[in-house]
Parts: sequence; C-alpha cells; structure tokens
Amino acid sequence: MAQIDAFFKMMHDLGASDLHLSSGSQPVIRLHGDMQRVKYKSLDSDDLKKLLFEITPAMKAKEFEETGDVDFSYEVPGLARYRVNFFQQRRGVGAVFREIPQKILTIDDLGLPPILKNLAALPKGLVLVTGPTGSGKSTTLAAMIDFANKNRKDHILTIEDPIEFVHEPSSCLINQREVGRDTKSFKAALRGALREDPDIILVGEMRDLETIELALEAAETGHLVFGTLHTISASKTIDRIIEVFPGQLQGQIRSGLADSLRGIVAQNLFKRIDKAGRIAALEILIATPAVRNLIRENKVFQINSVIETGRKYGMQSVDDAIMKLLTADIIDSEEAYNKAVNKSKFREFLAEPPQDFTEV
Repeated sequence: MAQIDAFFKMMHDLGASDLHLSSGSQPVIRLHGDMQRVKYKSLDSDDLKKLLFEITPAMKAKEFEETGDVDFSYEVPGLARYRVNFFQQRRGVGAVFREIPQKILTIDDLGLPPILKNLAALPKGLVLVTGPTGSGKSTTLAAMIDFANKNRKDHILTIEDPIEFVHEPSSCLINQREVGRDTKSFKAALRGALREDPDIILVGEMRDLETIELALEAAETGHLVFGTLHTISASKTIDRIIEVFPGQLQGQIRSGLADSLRGIVAQNLFKRIDKAGRIAALEILIATPAVRNLIRENKVFQINSVIETGRKYGMQSVDDAIMKLLTADIIDSEEAYNKAVNKSKFREFLAEPPQDFTEV
C-alpha cells in the first residue's frame, strides 16, 4: 500500500471530489464544491515528490521531469480510481487528484432528463457534453455510455486522457484507449478508429482543429460520436467548433456540423441545500431542422430562442433548469443568481440583490 493511499481513503470517506497537494502548503480537499484544509503538516517539495513518485509510472515520471506537467490515472483497489495531474509551480511540485467512483451511476441515479437516453440510443451523429472544468461532464458521459452498453449490441470505443470510468462490457463490446499509453494522441486514435469498426466513439476532449475535424468526419460517416468541450452553453459550443477553423473553411464546417450534430448538453454543478452533495443544471439543445438551418445560415445567436420554444423536443435552457432546482428548494438563491445567464429572473429571490458592476 502506497503512503499516499491514506489521503485517498480520507477523501473517499468524507465524500470529497478532489485532493490538492502543493509544496509549502497543507493538503486541501474539495468537499461539495468548497476547498477545505486538512489537519496535516505542510509538505515540502522533496517530501511531496517522494510521496507522489511512489505511485507514478516510470514513463510518466520521466515526462514530468522533462515538461513540468503530466496526466495519468491511478487506482486504489476496492476504493476508487483517480485522475491525476502533476505540475511544477513556484514553490516546487503540485498535484491534483480527482476521484472517479468505481460504480457508474445511471442516468436515473443522477436525476438527469430522460432525453439523454434518447441521445445515447441514436444510430449516428455528434452529441456533445460541455461545461467548465469540474462540472460533471465525465459523470454524465459515463452514464450515457453505460446506458448504451446495457441497451445496445454495438462496439463502443473510447479515447481518453486518462481513462476515467472503467466500463465492463455488457450487451456491447467496449474498448477503452488511453492517450499516451495506448495511442500517441486523440487525433491518431481517431484516425485509427475509423478502421476499427466502432458504432459509438467517445472522444474524451475535442481540443484541437484536427481532432474536431476527425470527430465530425466520424459522425458524418455513420458513427455515433460523443465528445466534450470546455464551453458554457450550447450556442458558444457551436461557435467554438466553427471558430477553430480558418475563415475559408468555416462555411464548409458549418454545413458539416449542421448535418451531423444531434444534441448538446451544457451543464454546471450547484451545491445542494436539501442534503450533502452537488447537482447538475443542464441546458439541452436538440438539433431540429430549425437549429440546423440557423447553423448553416450563421445565425447561432438565435439558438437560445429556439431552446426556449423547444420544450416538446426535450430542450431546456440553463435558466429554466436552475429555476426548477431553486423553486424545489434544492439549491440556494445566491448560487442560482450567480450562475444564471439572465440574472434578472432571479433577483426577486434574493434578500439583498447585489449591483453587478459588469452590468452598470
């Protein structure tokens, strides 16, 4: 048992999502969204490095020494898996560990809208799950892949950096590839994927032009492709994909995206007040003919209006999702106001509405 495993057991027992270890500081955990110091001595750089390198594969240790950054996964048998990032900082080494539960929660367990099951059952197309870092994208995607795994008879191929949730084959064959260990890059794995007879492809992060281009190609050629982006809304997700490409290609990409897109789920996490934990508020865009036309005609700014009027298709705006949680007394009014898009809808719920200097 590695010495650092004691920290993982502590965070697991407390229900913390992240563990932060930083040279010159006490350990810190993120518990239900808040950072809390652990009653432990400050760690100096040499001691912390020794603690970290005890669990680091030799190849990853070499990469960290050469570049100052590295990502990998680590598992404590019988406890949980962890997504690991090491980085060099002013005082020495730092590390962040995100706990990945061994049990994959279902769409129903998470209280997510049933339309996500429909998206996971699609024969082909592009489905994107977006949101800021730490917003629960991986958990939502894992639930959707789990639904497909249990209800389809297909080949699911995931490309991740690193592998987070481990899926055991059920009705589907599942192959999970880790960037850096099983393949050189997302784009190299995606190129190979088109020759590996997948029905469903999960791209852990669509981070560059070539990866996005290959994901679109896969979606256009009969595959169901799931991907993630660090964007905060459906409309901004579409803009981000198109703006990655040079101006002369944007018309072509806009047309391809309009044809292949099936849905976008943009989410954020909120601290619960009814019980311990956090809950996601989701904006959902379904690519109806009206949405496709707006993408083709470069009128993405009108998509929010389509979401507002598209409830019968399973669409919902993030503000509507937040309002449901607020009126059900699941989240508090201050956090609802802070994370809402149209803050005026939520001012009446605040005892002392603040003046937002950015809106003066």
